[in-house]
Amino acid sequence: MSLRIEQPRDHSAVRSVHQAAFGGEHGSTVAQLVDALRRADPAALSLVSEEAGEVVGHILFSTALLDAPRRLVAVQSLSPLAVAPKWQRRGIGSALIRAGLRHLDERGVPLVFLEGDPHFYSRVGFGRAVEQGFRKPSLRIPDEAFQVVKLSAYEPWMTGTFVYSNAFWEHDCVGLREMTHEEVGLSSDLD
Repeated sequence: MSLRIEQPRDHSAVRSVHQAAFGGEHGSTVAQLVDALRRADPAALSLVSEEAGEVVGHILFSTALLDAPRRLVAVQSLSPLAVAPKWQRRGIGSALIRAGLRHLDERGVPLVFLEGDPHFYSRVGFGRAVEQGFRKPSLRIPDEAFQVVKLSAYEPWMTGTFVYSNAFWEHDCVGLREMTHEEVGLSSDLD
């Protein structure tokens, strides 16, 4: 397996990975979200995993905000993460997350937030954000699914409300919309 920065030539393959991993209409919505985040956040960290020259996994970290008492803090959102179904349960999702977190730590990012399966994401350092003094951006997000990892640049005063970028709201990709856990990626099948 090789991990690398996504290139424009990968866009079609990345779209296919998300559509296959999330399935149906939700897969199309997630693929559209990826396109919107690329346009809105040129500095987003987008990584792919390749096996034998085929893109089999993708992760995107994009700019979000933490509305902290002192000031707004630029943080990152990990979303989406997908691994093609036939490549799941091989450690690809975890490898993409770890590589992304290393890049973001080197960039001086203090916090990374996500919505996802706590059993899967706790294995790569994420913990329940509500229990650490952070507030959810939506009541539709289950407390256990709202997670954060603190990186080297984190300082104790950095608490407050997490705020997604507009693309998440425009594509209605915040919180659960009466879908199963598998439909929203709350499944450890990524690894």
